[in-house]
Amino acid sequence: MHKDRSVLAWLRWPLRAVALVVILLLGPLGVLAFGDLDLETHWSAASRASSDQAPNPRDEPAALIQVYGARAYSWRGAFGIHTWIATKRRAAAQYTVYQAIGWNLYRGRSVVTVSRGGPPDLLWFNAEPEILLERRGPAAEALIGRIEAAVAAYPYVRQYRVWPGPNSNTFTAFVARQVPELGLDLPPTAIGKDYLIDGQLIGRMPSGTGWQVSLHGLLGIGLGWEEGIEFNILGLSAGIDLKDLALRLPGIGRFSVFPRG
Repeated sequence: MHKDRSVLAWLRWPLRAVALVVILLLGPLGVLAFGDLDLETHWSAASRASSDQAPNPRDEPAALIQVYGARAYSWRGAFGIHTWIATKRRAAAQYTVYQAIGWNLYRGRSVVTVSRGGPPDLLWFNAEPEILLERRGPAAEALIGRIEAAVAAYPYVRQYRVWPGPNSNTFTAFVARQVPELGLDLPPTAIGKDYLIDGQLIGRMPSGTGWQVSLHGLLGIGLGWEEGIEFNILGLSAGIDLKDLALRLPGIGRFSVFPRG
């Protein structure tokens, strides 16, 4: 009898850990079952058209910074999003878009893509992007040069892993940490944002308003004014945003307790 109790006691924590992971997976599974995901269109036929969210640069003389996020292609979108950064200097006639794309490696190129001239708000293979952050005017102009420097300093230009990172969200989070004045609050669906550079265990939250402990983006905890408190288990993030009274849920993203009318 004593031996049986010892075995049960030994199994208690592993079973609890498995149960916690199963609970965290409920969000992505719910999105997969009931979310607006395109699971049928081949990537080559999926739309990359403008979503008409960014102003025409010729009609917007002020400097502009926008950060976008859209559900990843196919079933991966149930778990996370792909993010990118767009900038436009004052009186510029075009945008510059920065993002990390894994398939560049197959062509022997850097994962960091810098594109100019096109709209920054393209659909991500049929997925509608959401503006995660927008800064305009002189304050934005002052940050664009620092964004360019952070993009140039990104260390993983020859490495890309969808999970747990480094990936497109690792890139965006790296830039945000280098330019904390952006105050970028990446949602919990930005898997890879907690993958800290060079195996660091402690780093800034992407918003620059707090700090986090992270073990290669697989296990950690963060506390920030913008993000609130957020736990990361196997890349799945969950937490509570007390500033905006919102839950941060894996797969689902931000869920406001008191939605704004």
